[in-house]
Amino acid sequence: MTLQFNLITPEKTLLSQQAEMVVVPGKEGDFGVMEGHMPLISSIRPGVLEIYEGEKVVESIFISSGFAEANNEKLTVLAHDAIPVKDIILEEARAALKKAEEELLALEEKHPDRQHYEVKLRIAETRVIVRESYN
Repeated sequence: MTLQFNLITPEKTLLSQQAEMVVVPGKEGDFGVMEGHMPLISSIRPGVLEIYEGEKVVESIFISSGFAEANNEKLTVLAHDAIPVKDIILEEARAALKKAEEELLALEEKHPDRQHYEVKLRIAETRVIVRESYN
């Protein structure tokens, strides 16, 4: 039993395949989608999307944000940014985290762009944590 899974970014469709189960990092917590899932729309937090075959994770993909829409036969994830965890270069992720920390520190507490930089920092932090834990 499989469902159609599509992972789409603004640049392209990254994946369009059958999957037994996909676990998505939703805003309210991770959720798994299999064939027969009830209709659902959820926003996504920075984290790892995992594609399963049986009991085994066959692919782990870092996603920064976006939306997921599921029904009984299909899951579509619209992600702002997506990269296979194995392709994250740890040194680059750490450099992006340092830059995000510096940018946020440079802003005044009530700066109108502060929320944007806080989100950028959370994404950079998560990317480093994910890459370190998936070695």
